[in-house]
Amino acid sequence: MAAFVLALAIHLIASVIWVGGMFFAHMVLRPSVMDMAPPERLALWSKVLPRFFAWVWASIAALLVTGYGVLFLGYRGGIGGGGLHIDIMQATGLIMVANFIYLYFGPFGGFKTLLAAGDIKGAAAAQGRIRQIVTINLVLGLVTLAVGGTGTLWAY
Repeated sequence: MAAFVLALAIHLIASVIWVGGMFFAHMVLRPSVMDMAPPERLALWSKVLPRFFAWVWASIAALLVTGYGVLFLGYRGGIGGGGLHIDIMQATGLIMVANFIYLYFGPFGGFKTLLAAGDIKGAAAAQGRIRQIVTINLVLGLVTLAVGGTGTLWAY
């Protein structure tokens, strides 16, 4: 039981880091820097995003290891024994991971290249695409947290 509790705690912390980071970036940082000139704003994002994305990669690893570890080790009755809320968390979580992988190797890679080349307009467009994907993942993440937090109560 101690391993289950530890895995669940790590799972929750990783979820909060990823979703909370997106919430902060989208709802607090982004509006706060909108009055900055594009070169300065993009330079700030070029420093913020790599640090945050390193935490996202760590969170993804922790979420997959702890989530599937709990299921495969039988703490929840095996892969099919988790209930509807577990299935929803898996689906939304895997969509979020796929979105992030696309974001990281697609728009974020382009953002870094364009900014390094001095193409402010192109870098801003890539950063806008990053924002769109983060918005989608933020909504999915909030739904996933709500489902995970309330799912065991759905039978009542």
